[in-house]
Amino acid sequence: MTVIGYDEKQTVTMSVSDAAECFALKEKFKVLWINVDGLHETGVIEKLGELFGIDPLTQEDILHTGQRPKVEDFERYLFLSLQMLDFNRETGEISQEQLSIVLGPGWLITFQEKPGDTFDALRQRIGSSNAKVRKHEADFLAYALVDSVVDHYFSILEEIENRIDMLDADLMATFSQETFNALNALKRELIMFRKAVWPLREIIGSVARDDFAVVGDLVEHYFRDVYDHVILVIDTVEVFREIVTSMHETWLAGVNNRMNEIMKFLTMIATIFMPLSFIAGVYGMNFK
Repeated sequence: MTVIGYDEKQTVTMSVSDAAECFALKEKFKVLWINVDGLHETGVIEKLGELFGIDPLTQEDILHTGQRPKVEDFERYLFLSLQMLDFNRETGEISQEQLSIVLGPGWLITFQEKPGDTFDALRQRIGSSNAKVRKHEADFLAYALVDSVVDHYFSILEEIENRIDMLDADLMATFSQETFNALNALKRELIMFRKAVWPLREIIGSVARDDFAVVGDLVEHYFRDVYDHVILVIDTVEVFREIVTSMHETWLAGVNNRMNEIMKFLTMIATIFMPLSFIAGVYGMNFK
């Protein structure tokens, strides 16, 4: 576990193996961020749940990855579940990882499936003495985490746009089977992208509108800004899906046109040789 504790005067980052030690640090800082990489050590999750009062149902949701993103209010804490996405340039595939956020008064715990995330820039900002995040409570940190995840969606969309441009160039050059397979694969990735992002529209909107005990009015304003970004991501994904579908139809039309040209050529050849075959057949069978 990685622990970051901070206030307006200091920031401390350390690696901790004992959940009880994390709980002891809660009173020493204005905000305590505990990050757990990997869900294989269920005992650590259970111990954190016992110390911080996390409901067993929430612990179950943390361990069951791949579920639909959601938000649940338990009054003493807020539970957020969303999907972190990443794009592989070599394969063109989008990988997804569940991020679970438990937000309490003065503390925040994140659970990730594996090491590595998109929060390095946020960690650097926390380390800066004049960082805005250090002037606010743990609810602002939760906003910053969600905002980092959503901002990374835009980076993935840029990669997808570049891949669409490459496939479009290949499509105009040659109607190969490889291009067709790549279009189908990209179409599947966009569907998966949409499934991961679409529920955030409701989740972020709920945090921005509803009065949760651990989310202040100021942070609700920031979540409304994230809501606008989520809407933009969803609209962009829909546009990309339409473009890929149109390219798919263009490929099919191009293949059909090529087949028509081949059939036209074969028909012409057959038309030329049909009279010759008829004459050869008649005279070859009936005359010496």
